[in-house]
Amino acid sequence: MKKNKKRKLKFTKGEKLVYFIGLVLSPLCILVVQIFCGASIGNLNMNVEKLKYEVKNQEKTNESMNMQVSELTSFDKIKEVIQEMGLAYNNENIVTVEE
Repeated sequence: MKKNKKRKLKFTKGEKLVYFIGLVLSPLCILVVQIFCGASIGNLNMNVEKLKYEVKNQEKTNESMNMQVSELTSFDKIKEVIQEMGLAYNNENIVTVEE
């Protein structure tokens, strides 16, 4: 019987280059991509917080404006403006429409 001799595998230069790229450069590329994605996410989070702050400020401004509108449209304020313009308030001229 013949003994099977084990052959030692020999890699070519091209195969060695492919393994080098696969084992060394791929993890480095993944690390770089993770760093850039993390930075982008951080930037987006900062923009979201800025927008939330602006929305809160705008809501406060809107609430203040609504309060001013309520004050200016009150019956007493209207009556005061009418008197300043020299007009008179006459209850008999008010017509109520009902369906």
